[in-house]
Amino acid sequence: MSNLSKDILIGILFLTGLVGFISGEFIISSTLFLAAAIASNINFSRKGDKASQLSWD
Repeated sequence: MSNLSKDILIGILFLTGLVGFISGEFIISSTLFLAAAIASNINFSRKGDKASQLSWD
């Protein structure tokens, strides 16, 4: 997933959660905020890319 598409996904989740919060749907908005937080913190890495993986060595 490219950075642009990841940013668009996070933005859409956040704005949808904000609209849900304003309209009083607190459970749905909380779930959307959680999904946005998780999506923004996930480090997408490819199989061969060792630079972004954690190592105990």
